[in-house]
Amino acid sequence: MSARGNPRARTSRAEPVEAVEPISWWEDFYRVVRRIPRGRVTTYGVVAALAGHPRSARHVGFALAALKETKKRGSVPWQRVLGSRPRNRAAVTIKDPVGGALQRALLETEGVTFDTRGNVSLDRFGWAGPGATKPAAPRKRARP
Repeated sequence: MSARGNPRARTSRAEPVEAVEPISWWEDFYRVVRRIPRGRVTTYGVVAALAGHPRSARHVGFALAALKETKKRGSVPWQRVLGSRPRNRAAVTIKDPVGGALQRALLETEGVTFDTRGNVSLDRFGWAGPGATKPAAPRKRARP
């Protein structure tokens, strides 16, 4: 019978877990983000793909959000990574209004312009990786 079913069964308490370490491949994301040139932007999905972890765009977001708790914050230009939007555009996706305004202000000081809806043209400011001649076109999903 399991410990849950037997009231006399002893349950042991686990030792407290030490501070959670970041996922080992977050450093792959940071390496890609450090290569984004000033005045250019890319999306979370492109960073994940270039880092060798396709379909991990959310993890890129988690890794960049974790920067504020580390000393790497100044060495990784987190503001250059935006959320993907339709029609080859990207936008600030930080829910915190102060963080979103800071990201936009940092990008504007680098020369990146936003349209009236807060989008950035990836045709004009996009970065698809080292040696890419034009920004990565969004992939269309196959319909089932």
